[in-house]
Amino acid sequence: MKKKPFLIIAFLILSTFLVSCSGGTVTPATDEAKVKSVINEFYLAINDQNWNKAKGYCVPGSDAYYVVFQYEDLADTIIQYYGNVTINCVVAVSNVSVYGSYATADVNGTLITTAGYEYASEPISGTMTLQKIGNSWKIY
Repeated sequence: MKKKPFLIIAFLILSTFLVSCSGGTVTPATDEAKVKSVINEFYLAINDQNWNKAKGYCVPGSDAYYVVFQYEDLADTIIQYYGNVTINCVVAVSNVSVYGSYATADVNGTLITTAGYEYASEPISGTMTLQKIGNSWKIY
């Protein structure tokens, strides 16, 4: 039975892989708004456990893309033990910087996972890197 809390904690630890350190400069407001929107929509897809939609906000083959696969597998495992899992990511996006077809943004918030009577909360804090593919920004 000690495996159950471990699964929730493992799920939360994976959130740290979605952020990486970078720095930046100021960019046009349109790209800033698009980057913020992609990050917010990504976390909404995680909240909804819409794994395909979350992967769609990532660069295929990137670390972020594979972390979504890991989230999905871990959520499926937690569901086997508890029957359900609720994920609630609340983030604030700031300091968006664009360098040609790459961007960075600071993300701060909280990831809360509830399964059965178990509850875990993990801070989300770091810098996300994005890549512009065509006319869309994707999390790298």
